[in-house]
Amino acid sequence: MRSADNSMLTELGKRLVGESLSDITLQRATEDTPDFVLLPWVNVVKIGGQSIMDRGRSAVMPLIDEIVANLSRHKMILGTGAGTRARHIYSLAIDLGLPVGVLTVLGTQVAWQNAQMLQYLLAKHGIAFLEPESFPSLPHYLMERGAVICQGMPPYKLWEENPEVGRIPPQRTDTGCYLIAEVFGARKMIYVKDEDGLYTADPKKDPAARHIPRISLQELLALDQNDLVVERAVLELMLTSRHIREIQFVNGLKPGQLTAALDGEPVGSVIFNDAPKAVRAGTGGRL
Repeated sequence: MRSADNSMLTELGKRLVGESLSDITLQRATEDTPDFVLLPWVNVVKIGGQSIMDRGRSAVMPLIDEIVANLSRHKMILGTGAGTRARHIYSLAIDLGLPVGVLTVLGTQVAWQNAQMLQYLLAKHGIAFLEPESFPSLPHYLMERGAVICQGMPPYKLWEENPEVGRIPPQRTDTGCYLIAEVFGARKMIYVKDEDGLYTADPKKDPAARHIPRISLQELLALDQNDLVVERAVLELMLTSRHIREIQFVNGLKPGQLTAALDGEPVGSVIFNDAPKAVRAGTGGRL
């Protein structure tokens, strides 16, 4: 019976059944079929927790108005960051000696709270908040209402890997939103922050910091900056990305910047992967 079943498989299928999945030549063979693009018309917009949500009404409400104004023209998955409350809870959890996976669970709850607040503010426009297990319904909500909301943390929770240094979860809300954009083959990945994007140093600490409007991923990694506008895990994931080869950062405190980014204008900062499309087999990555 098994022989009959295997006879109906493709050559790749037969190899997958009969060989080790860790074999590099087999992994390379899986590259022959390109990834199917699921939602090429959707834009993933990550709204910063500390940079936007924590600022309250003065920052959030104008951004809400801008999102609503774009509902008829741009489909959006709105992801939320965790912000200052997560930093407080990380501090307590580390002081108590709790492992990285538990910190991830706690940080996820804060991002969830921000997503809930955003959903209530957009409720009158029919915008729903979806947990990962409800993502199969995501295309329906997008087509009907133009946007959905999710919390930005990837659903690793207790399964979060340990960082190379320290105890802070390495893959947080920037990473979770990027992974959503990558798996759906999104049109754009836009990060809404409280500054104009990438600088040579933290502009909040160094007044001499220069704005970088556009830079390749490879150039940025070579600079080896101590502080970045995005989680370093996002840059590592971009190295093997199949769809999201470019990410954009805009200032959510400046009305119109999100709209300009959705319209394809070169506002804020852009980081792009300058390498040919290729994926290193055997990297063991989560994508």
